[in-house]
Amino acid sequence: MTGSASATSSILQPAGLRRRVIFWRHGRTSWNAARRFQGQRDIPLDEVGVLQASRAARLLAGKLAGSMGAVEPAVRILSSDLSRARSTAESLAELTGGEVVVDSRLRETFGGQWEGLTFEEIQGSYPREIQRWSRDEPQVRAGGGETRVEVAERMVAAILEHASTIPEGGTLVVTTHGGATRVALAKIMGLPEHLWRTLSGLSNCHWSVIEAVQTSSTGAHEWHWRLTEHNVGTLPEPYEAPEDLAEPVED
Repeated sequence: MTGSASATSSILQPAGLRRRVIFWRHGRTSWNAARRFQGQRDIPLDEVGVLQASRAARLLAGKLAGSMGAVEPAVRILSSDLSRARSTAESLAELTGGEVVVDSRLRETFGGQWEGLTFEEIQGSYPREIQRWSRDEPQVRAGGGETRVEVAERMVAAILEHASTIPEGGTLVVTTHGGATRVALAKIMGLPEHLWRTLSGLSNCHWSVIEAVQTSSTGAHEWHWRLTEHNVGTLPEPYEAPEDLAEPVED
């Protein structure tokens, strides 16, 4: 036994095959800025979103550095087919040298009649429906579109399928959407539906990390998942004393 744990193992973790999935929300769009319900409308990143994606990609590439360079690629990038997610994913692929695999099951919730409306307009026209949907009531359809449960089921099916293909100690980066991520996280960790709302959504270009431990040779559906990071986007800046309290220096 060596004196230090590797990046993919820990003396606090049970033995067995481990996989890591990083859920990464896309950068900002003009509809995000205007508080419009995007759903599955294909709205591109705005200028702020492009900068967010570039900065977050550098942070994630640093986080993934220990997993890159192996004979078998240990970092794989999966994306929703909507351009705001795909563009975000490509900013990371440019740094890792990987390719982006697209899966339409990772799209945001289909919002039916709500798509394109601001949340204030939805509140005014559909007050009861938006209230129930905001409470994560499982059978409420967003604007007549999808339910939270339907979104979670397609998301988790896609993630488990792709996660089963990454090598031991590997990472799957799932570039997707805020609402879809939240319910997928809740479902994959086994939270009952009435507790799904206890998880916050992700800010633009923030990420959450789950790890899977598999103690037998059975399939990915037997993995136990744990949340290790949630809604992370940066680290706080180091504290600096105000100038009038700092030690005088000659410069």
